[in-house]
Amino acid sequence: MNLRELAGKLPPRGWAVLGGAVFGSVLVLYLIFHFASQPSYTTLVSGVQPSQVGQIESTLSTSGISYQLQNNGTAVAVPSSSASQARVALAGANLLGSAQPGFNLYNQSQLGQSDAQAQVEYQRALEGQLDNTISTIQGVTSAQVQLVLPNPQDELFADSSPQSSAAVLLGGGENLDSGQIQGIARLVSSSVQGLSVNDVTITDDTGALLWPTSAASAAGSGQLSQQQADQSYDEQQASKVDAMLAQTLGPDMAMVTVNADLNANQQTLQSLTYTGKGVPLNQQTTNESLKGSGVNTGGTASTIPTYAASGTTGAQSYTNKTSNTTYGVSKTVTNTTVAPGAINSIKAALFVSNKVPAATVASLKTAVSSALGLVPTRGDALSVAQIAFSNTTATTSTKTSLNPIAYAKYVAIGLGALIFLFFMSRAIRKREKEGLAGEPTWLRELEHRRPVSEFALEPPEDVGPIKQLRSPVNTAKRQVEDLVERDPDRVAMQVRAWMAED
Repeated sequence: MNLRELAGKLPPRGWAVLGGAVFGSVLVLYLIFHFASQPSYTTLVSGVQPSQVGQIESTLSTSGISYQLQNNGTAVAVPSSSASQARVALAGANLLGSAQPGFNLYNQSQLGQSDAQAQVEYQRALEGQLDNTISTIQGVTSAQVQLVLPNPQDELFADSSPQSSAAVLLGGGENLDSGQIQGIARLVSSSVQGLSVNDVTITDDTGALLWPTSAASAAGSGQLSQQQADQSYDEQQASKVDAMLAQTLGPDMAMVTVNADLNANQQTLQSLTYTGKGVPLNQQTTNESLKGSGVNTGGTASTIPTYAASGTTGAQSYTNKTSNTTYGVSKTVTNTTVAPGAINSIKAALFVSNKVPAATVASLKTAVSSALGLVPTRGDALSVAQIAFSNTTATTSTKTSLNPIAYAKYVAIGLGALIFLFFMSRAIRKREKEGLAGEPTWLRELEHRRPVSEFALEPPEDVGPIKQLRSPVNTAKRQVEDLVERDPDRVAMQVRAWMAED
């Protein structure tokens, strides 16, 4: 029986069942392929501090490994096929280490603890607390703090009390600037009693000494050289502007370099100011007068000037009045020490990707000039250049390479779908046959003619002579005729089925 004949024999109910079966098969296949194509994730790390989530995301993105955040951002999951690669990447960045116990060690008190055990437990708690605190600093991937604390019993018999010291190993310390290193050193020294900042040793994971150094000591004492002051100011301003550009254009689209000239000399200025009305402290008055007749008996001319003449006799007089007053006034003497750091000039360069429109570049130039505080009259200048930036942004997900196991999975899914369709079609045909199998047995026996002698039985020996019966009425033929009259469609369908089987 071909498909056309089967389609012609299906009633509306059969078509409805077949359509539902096809729809269900398509739905099952879609769900199977959908869930089979979804990668299965496995939890890589859990209990992650919020400060380390960004570092883990950056490390996985750089390695091209997709990830998911779970448990409200405290756990990171990766595809099962990339779990080993992700573990190696995080281990290389020192991000797989669990958090050290801090002062939570004291949540469970222990009875019968000796003084030495209490001292060791306090040192462990303080080291773990400092580890966790330093690890939260931006740029630090891991931190290990080792403390040397003096024993209280040794202080009783020693002439001078021993000093505390600390050693800090930083992961990612090469990415920190001098200000951050100094802040970590002061953080450790301030957390330990009797620990000087000069007794703190900080190294990075390569073994390079970060603290103390000559430059760091100068920064801690506030005495920076000209080069160090310029470099510190340049880094601070450049990082501030780069952050603004990243928020405006996105990462790896623009960058700025700053070259500032600072006045690193310390100056002292003095000023004197008089205020208020003077008060007379000392006053001196002089009054001189002289009178003469104007006759010189010595035969010489008179040297006294004539200020006033009276009558005709030539009398003369001289008068001089002088007044001198000393006033006391309020005065202010100001001595001002000008700290180093005054800006002499700033030269900056702005590099923008060539994908940024020209109108945006013009607005960026204005924004960067305002952010750096450029003053053209002081000699400040900003140069802008558009260049092609390399695409260094790593994708957060990679395509999983197909392997024989993956091919076998898809082959198994296809075979399962074919087996499902085979049994479904077989069940439909069986159901149709059951609907046509309700005919009586005698109708199926009409297939071949059988003589009456085949139904004759040998008479037993004790049976008498058989009487001749009258010819029976052909009731089978009559039943067939009645069936054809009552249900001709059913008989025709059965005859077609017989013909198809032949």
